[in-house]
Amino acid sequence: MSKIQVILTADVAGQGRKGEIISVSEGYAKNFLLKNNKGIVATPEELKKIENKKLKDAKKAEEDKKKAIEIKALLESKKLAVTAKIGDNGKLFGAITNKEISAELKKEFGLDIDRKKIECTIKSLGEHKVVVKLHTDVKAEVLVAIKG
Repeated sequence: MSKIQVILTADVAGQGRKGEIISVSEGYAKNFLLKNNKGIVATPEELKKIENKKLKDAKKAEEDKKKAIEIKALLESKKLAVTAKIGDNGKLFGAITNKEISAELKKEFGLDIDRKKIECTIKSLGEHKVVVKLHTDVKAEVLVAIKG
């Protein structure tokens, strides 16, 4: 039984993840992987394409990280002021949520940051640090001043 090299185009249970090069029997490759578009034969041309794609992806990831670092510097250079409703006793009605922080970041800096990337639960007046995830390796700590 001869083995052939196959590049996976999708995750295959028990075999590997998308983009990996695996050695499988010729029958398995032809009857399952190639037939179901889960893999392609690893020819020198296909290997070159994959290498080029990896280089392109790495370059894009590096650019995304640089951009995230620039945004982090911008966010950490200023204080974000948020006005909230307060009761007679000087306490907040409810809490300041990540949704409100996201709206303020858009208004103040013109940045459209997904609220799910903002970690905060502010329940009192004053200054608070809010963590904003900009990239897998880059987190910004934004100083938020809550006023009544």
